[in-house]
Amino acid sequence: MSLFGSIQLASGSLRANDIALQVVGQNIANANTPGYIRESANFVPGPTQSDGALVSGTGVVVQSITQQIDKFLEGRLRSASSDQASSDTLKGTYTQLENILGGLNSGSNVTSALNQFFASISNVLNQPESASLRQLATLQGQSLAKSINDLAGQTSDLRTSVNDQVENLAPTINRLTSQIAQLNAKISQTTGGSQLPSDAVGLADQRNQAVGDLAKIVGGQVTTQLDGTVSVYVNGSYLVDEGTSRGVHVAHSTDRGQTISTIEINDINTPLDPASGQLNGLINSRDQVLGGFTDQLNAFAGTLANEFNKVYSGGQGLSAYSQATSLNAVADANVPLNQAGLDFTPTNGSFQITTKNQQTGASTTTDIPVALLGPAHNTTLNSLTAAIDRVGGLKAQVVGGKLSISATDANTQFTFGKDTSGTLAALGLNTFFTGSSAGNLGINAGVLKDPGKFAASTTGVGTDTTNAQALANFLTKPLLAQGGDTLQNIFTSITTTVTQSSANAKANADAADTLQTTLATQQQATSGVNLDEEAINMLAYQRAYQASAKFISTVNDLLNLLVQL
Repeated sequence: MSLFGSIQLASGSLRANDIALQVVGQNIANANTPGYIRESANFVPGPTQSDGALVSGTGVVVQSITQQIDKFLEGRLRSASSDQASSDTLKGTYTQLENILGGLNSGSNVTSALNQFFASISNVLNQPESASLRQLATLQGQSLAKSINDLAGQTSDLRTSVNDQVENLAPTINRLTSQIAQLNAKISQTTGGSQLPSDAVGLADQRNQAVGDLAKIVGGQVTTQLDGTVSVYVNGSYLVDEGTSRGVHVAHSTDRGQTISTIEINDINTPLDPASGQLNGLINSRDQVLGGFTDQLNAFAGTLANEFNKVYSGGQGLSAYSQATSLNAVADANVPLNQAGLDFTPTNGSFQITTKNQQTGASTTTDIPVALLGPAHNTTLNSLTAAIDRVGGLKAQVVGGKLSISATDANTQFTFGKDTSGTLAALGLNTFFTGSSAGNLGINAGVLKDPGKFAASTTGVGTDTTNAQALANFLTKPLLAQGGDTLQNIFTSITTTVTQSSANAKANADAADTLQTTLATQQQATSGVNLDEEAINMLAYQRAYQASAKFISTVNDLLNLLVQL
C-alpha cells in the first residue's frame, strides 16, 4: 500500500468515527424524547486490495445506522399497553359506579331509603287511625322512589359520559392511522423499499410512537412487511396497509333508552370492536358494566313496584272510592290481558270489589274472575269492564285504553280486595307505586293527595291493619316470582356484585400495570438511551478519531521526508 493509500485509509477512519460521534450526539440529544429508539453506527472492514502477493485492507466503513430494538419485545409491550388501557378504563368506571352507590349526599342511598320506608309502614301498625303516619309512610315511599330515580339518573349520566368518550376516539383513530400510512410511504421511499441496510431513523421512531398510541386505543395486530412498512389489523380488518389507511366513522343507535355511538370502519361499515385497548374498555364499561347495572336496577324497581302493589292493591284505607281510573293503559282492549302490552302480566285468578251504601250501611262483595287459561278463557279489558259494569251501583268503561270505574250515585262507594291474579297491580288500580323501571318509579298521585287511601286493612275501610303488617314485612318476604329471594337480598346482591366486580377490575388493572411497567423497563434497557454508555462510546470514538488524525500526520511527515530526498 502506498503512502497515499495510507492517507485514504486514515481518511475513511476519520469519516467513520465522525459518523459514529454524530450518532452518539443524536442519542444524547434525544435521551428524554418519548418514543426515541437508540441508534448505533455499525462498522465493517473496508474492501480488500491486492498488491502482487499481498492482500491488505482499506480501513473501515460505516455499513449502516440501525435502531436498537427488539421487535418481539415491542409487540409484547404494545399488547400489554393495550390491555392496561382497557383494564384501567374498566377500573375507573367501577370506581365511579361505587361512588354513586355509596353517595350519602347524592340521594342514591337506596338501602337506607328502603329501611326507612318499611319502618314507616310499621309505625302505621301502632296508630292505624293516624292519617299523619300514613302520610309519613307515603312520603317515605316517595323518598325511596326518588332515591332509585337518582341512582338511575346518575348511572345514565355516567353511561352518557362514557359514550361521549367512545365517540371522541374516532378522530384520534383516523389521525393515527393516517399518520402511520404517511410515515410508511416516507420510510419506503427513504430506504428504497428496504434496499438500504440502514433503518429510516427518525421516521421509524415517529411511526413506532404512533403505532403504540393506536394500540393503546384499539389493540390490534401489527405486522412488518418486507419493504419496511407496517400493517395494522383489528379483528381481521385492516386500518393501515403500507401507504394506505382506512378511516372510521361514528354510527348511532338506541340501547336501553339511550343513544349510543358505535365506531365503524369505512367502506365495510362494520363495528370496530377491539379485544383490548381503551375503546374495548369504554364499550365494556358502557354496555356491560353500566348497561348491566341498569338492567339489574330496572328489574329491582319493577319487582318492587309490581310485587308490592300486588299486596297493597288487595287492601283498603281509611276512605273508599267513588271513582277510580287505572293508571296503565292496554294497547288493545280486545286482546287477552296477558297479551295486551302491560308492563306487568296478569295471571289467571280473580279479585273482589265491595260496594257500600253510605246511607244504609249495606255492602256487597263481588268476585271478578280473570280467566287467562286459553282461547276459551281469555279475559280482555273489554270483558273485564263488562263484568264490573254488571256490579250494582257501579259503572265501568274503557277510556283511552284505561279502565274507569265510578259509583252510580253519591251514596255508593267501593273498595278492592283479594286479588289473586295481579290484575289490579298490572292495570294500576288501588296501587301505591307507579312506573315499571328505576327511571320512572313513582307514587300514585291519589295516595299522595289523600294519604287516608293508604291501604292498611284487608277486611274493610279502616277496620284492621293486616295489610299493613304484610307490607311492613314485605322487604324480607320470599317472593315466588323471584325464586324465593327477598327484595332486600335482591338489592344487596346488586351492590355486592358491583363491589366484587370492582375489586376484580382493580386487581386486573394492577396486574396489567405491573406487566406493562416490567416490559417497558426491559424495552428501555434495550432501546433506551443510557447516558453513561453513550459517554463511554463518545470517548472511544474520540480516541479512534484522534489516533486516525495522528496516523495521517505521521504519513504526512513521511511524505515530506520522501519529497526532500
